[in-house]
Amino acid sequence: MTRNLVLPVTSLLAILLSSFHLVDDIVYGSEKGVASNLLIVAILAVWLYGTLMLPQRRAGHVIMLLGALAGLTIFVTHLTGTGGLAGVNVGRLSGAFFFVWTLLALAVVSLLSLALSAHGLWSLLRSRPLQ
Repeated sequence: MTRNLVLPVTSLLAILLSSFHLVDDIVYGSEKGVASNLLIVAILAVWLYGTLMLPQRRAGHVIMLLGALAGLTIFVTHLTGTGGLAGVNVGRLSGAFFFVWTLLALAVVSLLSLALSAHGLWSLLRSRPLQ
């Protein structure tokens, strides 16, 4: 897999895992299935647009970097928050394996995507000619 393809693939995986996680949160009741979730849908749509349409541009790298930070924020929030893994007996939930696996996979993919987007952004900034 080429270097230019790894970042969009990891970003797409993070988008997919984030949407799975949102569905899990709605199913388990920690997130309400209301119209305010349209903001999350809009954020995922912008993240997807940046990943697919702007992968080699500075704006695309910034969008993917912010998306990766959002994925890591989801993981950290669930580790430390009262409604997350620390405050709920996750083992009693049906589908707990998928819930926890999604969080861990989201953290790993988001961390990789964060590193790749930061590296790509740094490379783009360094290759820009001085004016």
